[in-house]
Amino acid sequence: MARSRVGKTSMQNDAPTRHSPPRHSPLSRAFSLLDRVPLVDGHNDLPWVIRESEAKGDVAAYGLERRHQESDTDIPRLREGRVAAQWWAAYIPTEAPHPARTVLEQIDIVRQLNERHVDTFLPATRPGDVMRAKRKGKIASFLAIEGGVGLEDSLGPLRVWHAAGARLMTLCHNGTLAWVDSATDEPRSGGLTAFGRAVVLELNRLGMIIDCAHVAPSVMHQVLDITRAPIVFSHSNARALCDHRRNVPDDVLDRVAGNGGVVMATFIPSFLNRARLAWENQFMDAGGALDFAALHDAALKGSRGAVPVATLAEVADHIEYFAGRVGHDHIGIGSDFFGSAIDTPRGLEDVSCFPHLLAELIQRGWSDRNLTKLAGGNFLRAFRKVEQTGNLLRQSEPARTGTVASFDAPAPARKRSKERA
Repeated sequence: MARSRVGKTSMQNDAPTRHSPPRHSPLSRAFSLLDRVPLVDGHNDLPWVIRESEAKGDVAAYGLERRHQESDTDIPRLREGRVAAQWWAAYIPTEAPHPARTVLEQIDIVRQLNERHVDTFLPATRPGDVMRAKRKGKIASFLAIEGGVGLEDSLGPLRVWHAAGARLMTLCHNGTLAWVDSATDEPRSGGLTAFGRAVVLELNRLGMIIDCAHVAPSVMHQVLDITRAPIVFSHSNARALCDHRRNVPDDVLDRVAGNGGVVMATFIPSFLNRARLAWENQFMDAGGALDFAALHDAALKGSRGAVPVATLAEVADHIEYFAGRVGHDHIGIGSDFFGSAIDTPRGLEDVSCFPHLLAELIQRGWSDRNLTKLAGGNFLRAFRKVEQTGNLLRQSEPARTGTVASFDAPAPARKRSKERA
């Protein structure tokens, strides 16, 4: 989930024209392809948007069936964008005062969404649910947990989340936890602690996808060292093109194919565009955290100059970089739409715009075969392997239990024996 919103007065994106594309045009070809193959979006923060809106977490009151021009996600535009499967993030801030309860409230919003809109969403927990939903004319609705803060330093909630339907977990968010270092906070543990490694192994056993989108590079490497299943980066871009701390460095990308994992390009402007990142860095405090209130105020008033705008073409640039670095078999799309109808790349203003991204790649010479892999084929292949691995591991491994204290407590000092005194 992105944390930056800027005002319309400073950054006005013009939505793409919604006329029917000419036959045989790249856009027409993109629509035709997505009518046949599934588009899987790896990350959308609609549950938090509904929570923070006037609806205060009530999906019925929010009215997802109508267009929300103030936002970027609703049912009409999901349909227009040919979205076949959506991963909804049960996101909470690292500093949330009641994290375990708040995660459950976010899970409840996803469940409300499925129950309220049964004609649109098919509650999904398995890879096969994507094509099952598409055949029914529905959208597969998946639950992801964004950030391990809701564990409250215990392994038990992992199994409760799994029972509630969660099939992906982003290990942390923007803040470092006692057991895992974040990419955007000060390190505490040199990566993963013993408890953090137990979280990874238990996610493998459960058949839940491990998402390294927010973790420090040290954690990325450590997870790749110990995981028994493919991992994903559900909403990250290439650090070689834009040196944002949330983007994936080349030495990690070079290990993704060997793991069978997937890196999913995202739409956040400061992850795409060096000029935008430099502009945002003006608002970084001494500890490396962004002052979003000051950033937003400056954007509205134009007191720090015009806000650099990212573009759909830059998203395509990151996708092509990934394809060249990790191969066409290990890339996907994770939009990270988070409720801002303004702070999005030009050409990717909302969830109706996914076909325009594929049309850009078609213009660059991409084949239908590689577009199919990008749209969802790679993610579903990795997901199937995660599920298969979990089924096997549960036959031979018991559930891991315990807390940070039981895994990471310092070993007691040994008493010196009389013989050695």
